[in-house]
Amino acid sequence: MDNIKVIITDLDGTLLNKEHQISAYSQKIFKELHDKNYLIVVATGRHHLDAMPLVASLDFPIYLITSNGARIHAPNKELLFSVDIASEAIKSVLDLEIDPEFTTVLFKEEVWQTNKTNEKLNNFQKELNYPPEVVDFKKVEDFTAIKMFFTHESHAKLVDLRDQILSSNEHVFSHAFSLPHCLEFMDKAVDKSVAITKVLDRENLNFENAISFGDGYNDEKMLLATAQGFIMGNAPDSLKNKLPQLQIIDTNEFDGVAKFLAASFLGCEVLKN
Repeated sequence: MDNIKVIITDLDGTLLNKEHQISAYSQKIFKELHDKNYLIVVATGRHHLDAMPLVASLDFPIYLITSNGARIHAPNKELLFSVDIASEAIKSVLDLEIDPEFTTVLFKEEVWQTNKTNEKLNNFQKELNYPPEVVDFKKVEDFTAIKMFFTHESHAKLVDLRDQILSSNEHVFSHAFSLPHCLEFMDKAVDKSVAITKVLDRENLNFENAISFGDGYNDEKMLLATAQGFIMGNAPDSLKNKLPQLQIIDTNEFDGVAKFLAASFLGCEVLKN
């Protein structure tokens, strides 16, 4: 760990607890790490308007990677990198007449457009900084979006939908399951690990100087790229089994990331659950 200068963490299922907030204990540990000059990077699938109020509770400036790498904001909140999915690419997917039982979402710059109200999705936002807009996609003219998102109670149905979309669009999209019931599509050039490379280059650092924490398949490349990647105890078993070489730490409910960092970098006694 002596060579580590950068700490990278996902939000949902990782740094955030079950109330979708950063606990007071995690805030304290990360502030101490910042004060010791560790560079903190948050890399999330959330939109930047949604993520910013959450990371503001850390009370110090960070690099913020959002929408799985489609946006990068510097510690002073300057937008450093931005890429969208072309309108024509998204229209080609929505023209597939996707079953309305799926919740379909387009992450726009100021709002997220959706085919229906989904209370589970709405509950992810404690502050409505990034509002939903229910629309009829057949009447939308410009589909340009940061990210395209589908959710359904059945993971198997989402897998089938993924295969249907990629059968003719594999060269257009990158994709990931951020959670078993959340399927996300971005521009082909987008991935958290690609965005992290841009941040590290800007700071004259590399992946050997970084560790990362995550719980979803959208974290996979990031976890493998850094000097050490750590999987949350609450991550899907399928991810744990796919990456058996990575250490599993405590769950997000019990501040797994903060407890690991406190013991490894601050010499603190680990809190008991």
